[in-house]
Amino acid sequence: MDDHPEPRTLRVFVALAPPDDAKDELARALRPAYAGYPRLRWNRIEDWHITLAFLGEQSSAAAPLLRSALAAAAPSRPALQLGLRGGGYFDQRLLWTGVDGDLEGLHRLAADVRDLARSCGIDFRERPLNPHLTLARSRRDDSVSVPLAAAGLTGFVGRPWRTERLHLVGSNIGRGPGPIHYRDIEAWRLGVAAAPA
Repeated sequence: MDDHPEPRTLRVFVALAPPDDAKDELARALRPAYAGYPRLRWNRIEDWHITLAFLGEQSSAAAPLLRSALAAAAPSRPALQLGLRGGGYFDQRLLWTGVDGDLEGLHRLAADVRDLARSCGIDFRERPLNPHLTLARSRRDDSVSVPLAAAGLTGFVGRPWRTERLHLVGSNIGRGPGPIHYRDIEAWRLGVAAAPA
């Protein structure tokens, strides 16, 4: 008997993940913020990602179709040169660092991924792509920590890095108390880097 049956639905998204050395570089830049704003709910470094398509809660039956489509498509999509830069926030409650580099290629990849999801019959709310990497969230009674932490990242410019894989990710949002955790459902290697124009 299976003690942990697969859930009937999954909360999923498709994303890119910076390499470990780029994440380490950002984590070093965040040390003053970690110390200065301990009440922020910091995302785990291993969960840092750049969302291309947030698909929301989906039937677990949709995952195999999407996995197959992404596996077929990833090798024909070029790897991108990206970097992390600066800081900002949404609604004074969500802290992020921005994404720099081949943003045109990033928007193209996101559009391709969203088209693939639709071709698999997956219905999701379309949101404009605003390339960023979420770092932390504030508590409801704290409207100052996130803007102050963002200001501390103003001068941050990370080294450029090359995207390696396209990730299909699941999360535990809505599945109980505690921090949000993400897990790779599967990841596929992207094709060769696009030649500079």
